[in-house]
Amino acid sequence: MSQSVTSKPEGAKAAPPRPGPGWLRGHPWLSLVVVAIGVMLVALDGTIVGIASPAIQKDLDASLADIQWVTNAYLLSIAVTLIVIGKLGDRFGHTKIFMAGALGFIATSAGIGLSGDIKVIIGLRVLQGVFGAMLQPTALGIIRATFPEEKLNTAIGIWGAVVAASTAAGPIVGGLLVEHVSWQACFYVNVPVGIVALVMGGLFLKETHLDREAKSFDVPGIVLLSATLALLVYGVIKASDYGWGDAKTLALFGGAAVACVLFVLRESRAKEPLLPLRLFRSVPLVAGTLCVLILAFALFGVMFYLTFYLQNVHGLSAVDAATRMLPLTGLMVVASPISSKLIDRFGPLPPIAAGMALTTVAMFGLSTLDLGSGTNATVVWLAILGLGLAPIMVGATDVIVGNAPVELAGVAGGLQSTAMQVGGALGTSILGAVMSAKIDNVFASRWTDAHLPTLSDAQLDQAKEAVSVGVAPVPSGTPKSAAQLITQVSHSTFMDGLHNALIVTGSIGVVGILIALLIRRGRKVEGAAVHI
Repeated sequence: MSQSVTSKPEGAKAAPPRPGPGWLRGHPWLSLVVVAIGVMLVALDGTIVGIASPAIQKDLDASLADIQWVTNAYLLSIAVTLIVIGKLGDRFGHTKIFMAGALGFIATSAGIGLSGDIKVIIGLRVLQGVFGAMLQPTALGIIRATFPEEKLNTAIGIWGAVVAASTAAGPIVGGLLVEHVSWQACFYVNVPVGIVALVMGGLFLKETHLDREAKSFDVPGIVLLSATLALLVYGVIKASDYGWGDAKTLALFGGAAVACVLFVLRESRAKEPLLPLRLFRSVPLVAGTLCVLILAFALFGVMFYLTFYLQNVHGLSAVDAATRMLPLTGLMVVASPISSKLIDRFGPLPPIAAGMALTTVAMFGLSTLDLGSGTNATVVWLAILGLGLAPIMVGATDVIVGNAPVELAGVAGGLQSTAMQVGGALGTSILGAVMSAKIDNVFASRWTDAHLPTLSDAQLDQAKEAVSVGVAPVPSGTPKSAAQLITQVSHSTFMDGLHNALIVTGSIGVVGILIALLIRRGRKVEGAAVHI
């Protein structure tokens, strides 16, 4: 959920308005309303689906891996396509791409709601991510072309606030829809909002300046980057099923490594590379990118698995679970402008390092949760996490864009956005693998020690799948005493897995503190970026 703004090209002029409602077409503030509505779809979808995950899993009898892909397919498709979509907007016009993205987002959202097959949903989430990526960078191009320079930062600030508020509201909106309508409504809600954006866009948006020289889209680079990310994430998710030393797991990781090497070779020789490698000559830029990865790893990973903890282990409704998550997203929004002022005064290093420290403390604090912990025990730690993530998110903008060559400021902004999506995908997949490994190690022995009926291999696998999302596999008709015992064994095993996952995240936070020490402020870039 990030937005990068680079200064307008010298001498660039906005395209003349198309025939329409007179001066209203291309009106700055009406254009801002349109693109804010469009990107609100993407921001809401990033957090609204997380709170619906338990309901989707239960209704479709999906595995943990399937539910992970409902999130990861969306994040990865955005990550892979963000940079190239920005180039398409430059070449063919940001308004055209924005309108196509809004239409596609509406169609895929409706398709997901209508589908009852988890595999179809995952496929549609891939397409939804592509259309979401069409809304983000093109919206910024429209704002840059529409607003005069002296009002540009104000417009971006308002737009960023709308996106931040949408992100924070996602869990609450999702909780209300799941509880009072259905999980499908979390996707259907995109349809009327998207139609409003389309209609208003047709009335008020004008086309932007076209860059006729932006002809190369580095298709081999796109394919190789997509293969690298998909094979890596798929390998992590399937490793718990195949075994980490299994030939299939090693083949997936090996394929990811080969694709990564080929991508680096391609980018080093391409005339117009998707991701110029000279960006990575800057140690502070690399450090800032890694900080963004850690930020997204923690944010998406915690939101994904704590939702199962609150709903399936503690039995909270979707709305109540969303309310418990509000300190995280809400304080990120509140603390972001404060963090910006601190960074302006002290530079990015102290706030980012302090943010990493708070994030680490929060992760280790959350790892102390057990079955006896009340649901309110999460509130303090999530509040600390929100306060910690805010300066990392804001500071990374200054570090990444400010330390990039001037002519690559826009690409650097795309790199930050891509790192955010990739970090989120890795957070859900790696933490899921950690949890599954722990469940595989202890569940069978605990079941036996509790003197519960012997399970066949197939039954044991099904039980582990249920436990991995916090569900106790209690067959219908089970006596109350036995049901209570199964629930205790299942939930204690899930908590052990969650404990390990949070310890891993906290340990990564410690590494993040050390990485933050490599950060330094770059040059001041006009309208460099606003990242939420």
